[in-house]
Amino acid sequence: MASTAARIPSLREVFTEWGRIGCLGFGGPPAHISMLRKLCVADRGWIADEEFERAIAATSMLPGPASTELAIWCAWRLRGPAGALLGGACFILPGLVAILALSAAFLASAPPDWLRGAGAGAGAAVAAVAVLAGSGLAPPVWRRATDGQRRRLIAYALLGAAGAALVGPWLVLVLIACGAAELSWRALQVHAWPIVLAAATSTGGIGALCWTAFKVGALSFGGGFVIVPLMQGDAVHTHHWMTSGQFLNGVALGQVTPGPVTHTVATVGYAAAGVGGALLSALVAFAPSFAFILIGADRFDRLLRNPRAQAFLGGAAPAAIGAIIGSAIPLTRALSETWQYFVLAAAAIWLLALRRGVVSALVGAGVVGAIAALAGAPLPA
Repeated sequence: MASTAARIPSLREVFTEWGRIGCLGFGGPPAHISMLRKLCVADRGWIADEEFERAIAATSMLPGPASTELAIWCAWRLRGPAGALLGGACFILPGLVAILALSAAFLASAPPDWLRGAGAGAGAAVAAVAVLAGSGLAPPVWRRATDGQRRRLIAYALLGAAGAALVGPWLVLVLIACGAAELSWRALQVHAWPIVLAAATSTGGIGALCWTAFKVGALSFGGGFVIVPLMQGDAVHTHHWMTSGQFLNGVALGQVTPGPVTHTVATVGYAAAGVGGALLSALVAFAPSFAFILIGADRFDRLLRNPRAQAFLGGAAPAAIGAIIGSAIPLTRALSETWQYFVLAAAAIWLLALRRGVVSALVGAGVVGAIAALAGAPLPA
């Protein structure tokens, strides 16, 4: 806890400030981290900069959405478990409400053509966003690796990319296998995880939806965009809750709404079982983030020094980065109209060559799609 009473915010302040970030946190983890740093370190002096940096490092080692876990940790650090629950909820709920409303519109039985076109346009840009997300994560991992580790990093990344492109719902086993391989390489032992997880995927109905959401929240090593290949196979090809076009719309909605991209799981849940499914999938996906902080936040220093955690992440993280980039392949294959490929090419130039923002790319692509629809262009089924 902070050293003086004057530096401890009230729960009302946590409600207000974390809710403000939840409403204005467009732009993904970099924007969330910047806003939390400005609030907690620069403006209010509630948390020391060094401690904040250690928390970033620790949450990046946890599975699930790292910026969500950081937001929960900051509130826990200042107001304990009550602050963690309140701050995390205020950070998550604004975007969840927004994406539920948009999901209802985009997944309606007969949305207007301009709305379908906007979704098809924004969805067309998602593959470029995936490449940007993965390429942004790769340099720090590469710089931290020794010369002896880099060949293995390349192998793990290629396996992750192949998993995202080819095995769909089984990608989580590829990520865990890469982490286990690195553990074994460093003379440690990992037992039985793939067998247990393979058995867990056999459930259907609500069980299948909960399993998909659990993978997103508890097993998505690398966080962020790695949830896309984890969900796509289940949502589109295995359980047929959504069409490929609807899934692309959902990913785009997760990017243009505030808060973590993990909100996309609510769109999948809505497609599978309506509002109840959306709320259930969000609860399952975000619950591990709260659990990790409430149970383990006071052990972060030990986590950062733990050689087994570092070794596992040394294999799982590059595989997750490869999976994020590799997800561009099935995302591109999901496009069905010629004009969408031109939108994808323009988005790739905007994001990868000109280095402009993700939200502007998706909004611009959506506007182009709406115009195309009004002009009579064919729309995905």
